[in-house]
Amino acid sequence: MSRLAKGGLIDRSQPLDFEFDDRRLKGYAGDTLASALLANDVRLVGRSFKYHRPRGILTAGPDEPNALVELRSGARREPNTRATTVELYDRLVASSQNRWPSLGLDLMAVNRLVAPLLGAGFYYKTFMWPSAFWEKLYEPLIRRAAGLGTASGLPDPDTYEKANAFCDLLVIGAGPAGLMAALTAARAGARVILADEDFRLGGRLLSDNPLIDDRPGADWAARAVAELASFPDVTVMARTTVFGVYDGGTYGAVERVSDHLTTPPAHQPRQRLWRIVAKRAVLAAGATERPIVFGGNDRPGVMLAGAVRTYANRHAVAAGDDVAVFANNDGAWLAARDLLRAGVAVRTVIDIRDTVDPALTAPLREGGARVLTNSRVIGTSGKLLGEIEVLADGHRARIAADTLAISGGWSPTVHMTCHLGDRPVWNEEISAFVPDRTPPGLSVAGAAAGKFGLSECLSGGAGAAIAALGDLSIRATLPATPRTEDEPRRVTAFWHVAESKGAAFVDLQNDVTAKDIAIAHREGFRAVEHLKRYTTLGMATDQGKTSNLTGLAIMAALTGKGIPQTGTTVFRPPYTPVAIGALAGHHRGREFRPTRLTPTHAWAERQGAVFVEAGAWLRAQYYPKPGEADWLETVNREVLAVRSGVGFCDVSTLGKIDIQGPDAGTLLDRVYINAWSTLGVGKARYGVMLREDGMVMDDGTTSRLGPDHFIMTTTTANAAKVYQHLEFCLQVLWPELDVQLASVSEQWAQLSIAGPKAREVLAGIVDAPFDLSNEAFPFMAAGEATVLGGTRARLFRISFSGELAYEIAVPARHGVGLAEALLAAGATPYGTEALGVMRIEKGHAAGNELNGQTTAADLGLGRMMSKKKDFIGRALSQRPGLTDPKRPALVGFRPVDPAQRLRGGAHFIPMGADAVAANDQGHMTSVAYSPTVGHWIGLGLLSDGPDRIGERVRAVDPVRNADIEVEVCHPVFVDPQGDKLRV
Repeated sequence: MSRLAKGGLIDRSQPLDFEFDDRRLKGYAGDTLASALLANDVRLVGRSFKYHRPRGILTAGPDEPNALVELRSGARREPNTRATTVELYDRLVASSQNRWPSLGLDLMAVNRLVAPLLGAGFYYKTFMWPSAFWEKLYEPLIRRAAGLGTASGLPDPDTYEKANAFCDLLVIGAGPAGLMAALTAARAGARVILADEDFRLGGRLLSDNPLIDDRPGADWAARAVAELASFPDVTVMARTTVFGVYDGGTYGAVERVSDHLTTPPAHQPRQRLWRIVAKRAVLAAGATERPIVFGGNDRPGVMLAGAVRTYANRHAVAAGDDVAVFANNDGAWLAARDLLRAGVAVRTVIDIRDTVDPALTAPLREGGARVLTNSRVIGTSGKLLGEIEVLADGHRARIAADTLAISGGWSPTVHMTCHLGDRPVWNEEISAFVPDRTPPGLSVAGAAAGKFGLSECLSGGAGAAIAALGDLSIRATLPATPRTEDEPRRVTAFWHVAESKGAAFVDLQNDVTAKDIAIAHREGFRAVEHLKRYTTLGMATDQGKTSNLTGLAIMAALTGKGIPQTGTTVFRPPYTPVAIGALAGHHRGREFRPTRLTPTHAWAERQGAVFVEAGAWLRAQYYPKPGEADWLETVNREVLAVRSGVGFCDVSTLGKIDIQGPDAGTLLDRVYINAWSTLGVGKARYGVMLREDGMVMDDGTTSRLGPDHFIMTTTTANAAKVYQHLEFCLQVLWPELDVQLASVSEQWAQLSIAGPKAREVLAGIVDAPFDLSNEAFPFMAAGEATVLGGTRARLFRISFSGELAYEIAVPARHGVGLAEALLAAGATPYGTEALGVMRIEKGHAAGNELNGQTTAADLGLGRMMSKKKDFIGRALSQRPGLTDPKRPALVGFRPVDPAQRLRGGAHFIPMGADAVAANDQGHMTSVAYSPTVGHWIGLGLLSDGPDRIGERVRAVDPVRNADIEVEVCHPVFVDPQGDKLRV
């Protein structure tokens, strides 16, 4: 066991049992999975992506590229989880991944034998020939080999939530700078949110063991957190990662509510996605330690010096029994000093610099460590690290070591300062990129700003909070900076040991080596974004946190340019991986999209209706009666009931947009192809709306209820899209128009009443003295009335069925009462199937024809296009390709043999021609059995269709193996003169 006998911030009174690869192990509360594995002498934890090389733990935080494990089992299995960020809990089950049959014996490690063939860009250069092999051999093999862990494939049993929060100041990171910023703002009375991804707050105060006011830094952090918790307007969010910066001061964050438990408690989510809107924010995310690239630097036992320090000081774990240190900066010497103080054996310290401050070297020499300056590590050996090879003063030497703590300096965590497109700038003093411009409202403090001294972090955090609150006119005073002593942080830029032998890895997760970067340079992929994509550098779960800068520095050396001229890649959210479940929240399964119910839904259920999903709506499809054999018999009954008597259908799902204002008519003129300013009050008109490319967007009727008041109806499917389109027109294209819009789809229950007896039935519903006569209320009239003894209503005389018909709208809460009254008056309820049959019989284009690929002319509506005004889509609708008379246009079809059934989607092929794509002349868009005409009928788009009425073609359906001879006919099958709807 490598657990130290004393020290650390773990709770030794709370032992925890856990498993790794079926081994039962023990840890303590306060451990991470990584620290517990190290405490149990588990050094080999995974295999690399491409070459399946053995890998150990490199870091102690979210920048970990190696220690990726699968957590839990069954439906809760979670792949690619960083062991360094997993809070240990009792009965945790973890397993290694990307190996077969076992971690110790991975047969896929044979990939190392062909490593010379798998260098940078190998997938661009191979699998090119023979081309027929791609789908049958190459792609299946690549897909089988791709990936690291494996998702369970089972429904996730846990729940996820979404929440919103608002504050004056969001502080991102709870290290010294973040805690000081939050304290300063809280004491000023501001609303503060402090978020940190760790389960214990304090940042490097927990790892570096400094003194603040003569007390351990961890104690100061605990007191600061306790004080923050005492403020009513302060929210402290541990286990919460702020992963992205978005427009308008909006920040995305994931709270791991129950990830530290075996299973979430009842009614408790596993994770919660936060949308935080902050007036100002302070980024105090700290810094990331960089490795040094040399041969064999990926061997288990090679770790970052800061991580080794963290495991000793925070978790009371010795990373090894025989530790060597290799660095280019003072911080690594401080880490070595802490290891000695904790009782960890540090045998050798190697520094690339000629001279090191004697104050740093003296404690190590006194502790018995060998100090080598102007030296470098050039190689390692052992399955697990057992020996390092050092080049010192021109001489090579082998030194025993089971742990090598490396450090190439520290890079500020600038990722979130770049999420809105800003780029960091190079700081030569610390050999790292630092923030330049930042997103509006975001300031940076502490190590994230390149200020590594503890006193600088504390004062910088307070100063950032004061400046941010000053922008909000909240007065805050600068607190006294706690007493502390800054550690020396000198660094000499050094990235790559050129003299090393063996594979020298830059990106450990993707197996990108220094040689791969040299290949990219040689082949011309020198720009940083090209380098990233050609080599896959930084394209992994850690997003290159430990590899990007080193890779860019190596490329800069190859090109002869400096690092500032070489630049850096763009950082994008999320900062760390975010579970899809957290992004989805409750929106999965039936809750993926909320089901919308019509006002008469419960009533229709009582009538025995069968429902169908229509977009987000659940609509009554048909109303079966006892004794009816199938749905077709039911639909035929409903259609004939309307044609011979009267029926009613709930059409509340149609989009309804209330449009008011002096310029409402002008707006409609510009969005519809036909004229609207001339529409009289009390009238309705059919309109067609085009997209800017000239294709039909939507159709529907709009009624004028007053001089400045219109009610627009849209199709069910396009209701939201049309509303967004109108808002875009008003806010962007014509902001000068005085028009207001409101979506009122949910406010009104709207029923269609159709059939020769519709006026007779409606007369018993509409209150006197409203006159329903043909003279007083003719076809395409609209008006307001009351029904059923005083219920407010809107009445429209429009017809989708071709019969005498009305649509009546009442407040949604009265929809059921209206349906009951119509049923009592003898009207037959009918559903969407019968509605569809009657619209096909009448030749009305609907969703199947309004597929985004048809023009008004294609649908036989070309004559509606005004030549006296401009409208959206007019210019592009006149393109030669859209006015070609040979374009497929809407016509009707009837089978030559009336006994044959038509199929939607069938393709039209000339008689005697082969059924191949070259002879395709269009397709059947809608079909229905018409009980009115006694056989199947269809609508479709046929090349030069209107001029081919009377011609016969074949309707070929290769999917259902059908080939039917059909006659091209007029699209209106019932009452082509329109006499019925005008009586």
